Amino acid sequence: MIVVGLTGSIGMGKSVLAKQLRKLGIPVHEADSAVHKLLGHNGAAVEPVAKRFPQAKSGTKIDRKKLGQIIFSDAAARKDLEKILHPLVRRDSSKFLNLHRKRRSKIAVLDIPLLFETRQTQRFDHIICVIAPQFVQKRRVLSRPNMTESRLQAVRALQIPDAVKCSKADTVINTARGYRHSLSKVRKLVKKLRQEAQKKDEYKGSKKPKSLGTHARNP
Repeated sequence: MIVVGLTGSIGMGKSVLAKQLRKLGIPVHEADSAVHKLLGHNGAAVEPVAKRFPQAKSGTKIDRKKLGQIIFSDAAARKDLEKILHPLVRRDSSKFLNLHRKRRSKIAVLDIPLLFETRQTQRFDHIICVIAPQFVQKRRVLSRPNMTESRLQAVRALQIPDAVKCSKADTVINTARGYRHSLSKVRKLVKKLRQEAQKKDEYKGSKKPKSLGTHARNP
């Protein structure tokens, strides 16, 4: 199975690309969705998060809006939250990959916004980075509820520069060029990766397949 990482900064179009991959029959695990589940009703992260941030608990779940307000300008609190959530999200994604290995899926994708920042490159055979010009990013993000320019700047500050992400990725897709352009790129990539998956299966038991990407040289 080819394990693909999908990443990109806020407002770059990862969600759209993830939907396109699913449309082509590729299973996608979204880190953000996993976090929502972990913080939701009786989620695995509710009690450990509530222990650290009791004011954020609401019944059997965590009020994500309150939690966001707490950690927004508090770097130490944010790091504490990451120490709780990141291992749980990674465990959930590992279960997802194991499931699709058992199902003999040719390709599986992990959508991780902070893939490079959390140093997870070695988990992947291929990494996709989505990009868009800053003015497009700004327009998209500021159209979301409760988003402001200062919040956008704060999020950007937590992420490594887009140019660095692109240099570490195997495939870069500019989503500002339109839905059809992105879908065309995704179709071509999926076709290529399916061929690589077939080769990988043929190599199994005989010799190690060649690297499918460049990220191993750009940790």
